[in-house]
Amino acid sequence: MMSCCLPQDATDDFEDVGHSSSARAMMDEFYVGDIDTSAIPSKRKYTPPKQPHYEQDKTSEFVIKLLQFLVPLLILGLAFGVRSYTKTPASS
Repeated sequence: MMSCCLPQDATDDFEDVGHSSSARAMMDEFYVGDIDTSAIPSKRKYTPPKQPHYEQDKTSEFVIKLLQFLVPLLILGLAFGVRSYTKTPASS
């Protein structure tokens, strides 16, 4: 398993995949050099960017989702209301 922060030799991984001869020729063509490990800092500290507190009920996304739920229900209720109002009573 390769570490995310430390440079490692990828030769074994390259060989395990079974690259073609054209891939090997490309490796010779694009080889830049070895990494100077003394120039890499030993510890890196990641600080995530500050984000404002998310308040769901104050966003327009919440209103849109609420309308996507309520509008079809209102249309369905209106359709049943119109149908029951315009329905003729069955004669016996």
